[in-house]
Amino acid sequence: MWIVKVALNRPYTFIVLALLILIAAPVVILRTPTDIFPNINIPVVSVGWTYTGMSAEELTGRLTTPYEKALTSLVDNIQLIESTTYNGTAVVKVFLQPGASLPTANAQVTAASRPPARRSRHRPCAVRWHRCRLPPDDAYRIPTG
Repeated sequence: MWIVKVALNRPYTFIVLALLILIAAPVVILRTPTDIFPNINIPVVSVGWTYTGMSAEELTGRLTTPYEKALTSLVDNIQLIESTTYNGTAVVKVFLQPGASLPTANAQVTAASRPPARRSRHRPCAVRWHRCRLPPDDAYRIPTG
């Protein structure tokens, strides 16, 4: 209650304080660093395979599982391997350790893709990307493994 008595006795003091807050607020807002989407440096290499006519179970047994086992010995700095297999399509995501060399990993993943690709008419598609370039709902779904 004492602040109400001071405000009633000295109204100009509170008017000056309100003006100082109005002047200082834009300066403080402009100087405050905002980092809504932090840089998540987890490099990822994705490999997509297309085998028309194969079921998901057959594709998993013949391609995805052996390919994942080969990746663990041929690619450096792997944090996690995640694969999704549909009818006729397999997608393997290789999540690397933060700070790993993405061009080196892309070359190693592409080299590991060559032997299974010889049995196929279609070459696999290897794509490299960073987690920080995803929409916010996907970027914060960092896999645990």
